[in-house]
Amino acid sequence: MGLTRVLVKDGGFGTQMTVHVGNSVDGDPLWSARFNATNPAAIISTHLDFLQNGADIILTNTYQSSVDGYMEYLELDEEQSIELIKNTVRLAHIAKERYLTECYQSQLSVQEGYPLIIASIGPFGAHLHDGSEYTGSYADFVPAKEITDWHRVRIEACLEAGVDALAIETIPCQMEAEALVEMLCDDYPDVKFWVAFQCKDENTLAHGETFADAANAIWDLLAERNAQDKCLAIGVNCVHPKFVTPLFKSLNGDREVGEQIPLVVYPNSGEVYDVVNGWQGREHCVPLASYVPEWAQLGAKVIGGCCRTYARDVRHIGEAIRDWNKLKKLS
Repeated sequence: MGLTRVLVKDGGFGTQMTVHVGNSVDGDPLWSARFNATNPAAIISTHLDFLQNGADIILTNTYQSSVDGYMEYLELDEEQSIELIKNTVRLAHIAKERYLTECYQSQLSVQEGYPLIIASIGPFGAHLHDGSEYTGSYADFVPAKEITDWHRVRIEACLEAGVDALAIETIPCQMEAEALVEMLCDDYPDVKFWVAFQCKDENTLAHGETFADAANAIWDLLAERNAQDKCLAIGVNCVHPKFVTPLFKSLNGDREVGEQIPLVVYPNSGEVYDVVNGWQGREHCVPLASYVPEWAQLGAKVIGGCCRTYARDVRHIGEAIRDWNKLKKLS
């Protein structure tokens, strides 16, 4: 599944889901993962919104799903929690089947194998519900094995339910990324994945490591294990879009086109979150679609959106990507 063309990833799942459930998502300790249990129809509808607006890739709504989270906040037992995670993946499959049926009925062609369903594997910090996915502070006191053991349960549930790859995403610290990549190489040698870091500025991860150093460390780790073909891309998500180009230049700026590390990017809309007033500044946001050519030029193979990006934003990103892919074919 080496990526030959630039692919369109979906947008912010919790953001688009508000179209179906209202603004009851933010502030919940389970965030959008609660609705996997309480409103599965809204999960399917949200996936469909993205597919109908041109997404090649949808991420399962498992970012904040965890056994301990479900046991604590939904009062499920371990077995029921694992089953809920598997069922969440099945909801993405239902949406995909509905979409493909719609396409067939409308005589629209879809490339074979698409859309892809990729499991969202959010960071250890997401289930702590203390904002530490944006600081990575837990890397200073939680051992790597505890982190990978925690991830393993959810990863296995998603793999069992059937996904095309894993999105290891919003990772704030180099240690967690390295531990996960080592675990995947050792224990799941056939599984494809990408790694997307959470960065606090145009140079550094949330925890303080340099993005280029962390990304290169992952790429070298994969090279040592002869496993670079397992990694679809390395990149960033849930960041301000203005940080992306400098981050990518720091990694791929001096590499020839053929030597570039494949990149993935799905930033926020450009709005800034204020604890008191919520998201601010939509009117000043530069449309994400306008960044597509520069990000693709720097090696981006997957482009989509994260927080505050809706299905309509994905449609515009998709149009820009299709123009780029056409240009590359002609050149």
